[in-house]
Amino acid sequence: MAVTSKRLPKSAYARPKESIWKNENFLAFALFIASLIVFLGGWEISARIGILANMPTASLTLKELWWWTTNPFFDNGPNDLGIGWNLLISLRRVAIGYLAASCVAVPLGILIGISPIARKGFNPFIQLLKPVSPLAWLPLGLYVLRDSEQTGVFIIFISSIWPTLINTSFGVANVSKEYLDVAKTLGASSFRTIFKVIIPAALPNILSGLRISMGIAWLVIVAAEMLLGTGLGYFIWNEWNNLYIPNILVAILIIGLVGLILDSCFAAVEKFVAFGRK
Repeated sequence: MAVTSKRLPKSAYARPKESIWKNENFLAFALFIASLIVFLGGWEISARIGILANMPTASLTLKELWWWTTNPFFDNGPNDLGIGWNLLISLRRVAIGYLAASCVAVPLGILIGISPIARKGFNPFIQLLKPVSPLAWLPLGLYVLRDSEQTGVFIIFISSIWPTLINTSFGVANVSKEYLDVAKTLGASSFRTIFKVIIPAALPNILSGLRISMGIAWLVIVAAEMLLGTGLGYFIWNEWNNLYIPNILVAILIIGLVGLILDSCFAAVEKFVAFGRK
């Protein structure tokens, strides 16, 4: 006698639907929204009743933010540019200085990580120059280069080179000796070993250094531009001279948002590289 099996409907195999109140992403988003409402509400009330002396209200700041983001590219002269133009100027300076620093820091970091002689030879320079505040280079840059644009790029270069250099050399120096032994056993040349073994193995550390360097570059350019003219830093300084604090807060919010976007891009690349190594 043949025995027939009765298939259960697909719903019988389906997992029970998780409650939205147990979803980690939803709870995190809800917490963010709630804390934002509390922050803005506390800011508004404190400014209106005088607890925050001379501080503009949250509603006025958001109104100015809306105006600047909907009118970002007007040009009424060098001292009256839309915030979009100032943002592009700052990003241009950061991009040039950051890319130049990366092109120097990554190869030099690989060399230092591979060679003990290079590590000992360059380490005094790194330890001497790394602690110097980027703004300490500003007067020297202005005096030597005699150009605010080139000085801004120089400041970004000198401030963003160290995290990438140090992280790259650390990652290369700590590549597993087993990987190197396997490459040597297979007869790989030094050039091939560097590009096929050492760099891929050290890539997470290199990306971490690049991510830190970008954060420092974006942090430094705003301070440097207060003396260079044009850019978001100059926008803040100009609004301070006009004694209009809401526009300063608008610029601070935009700087924070752009920094968040840049950091999120690097975080996504780091996550992709880490996933690929599993």
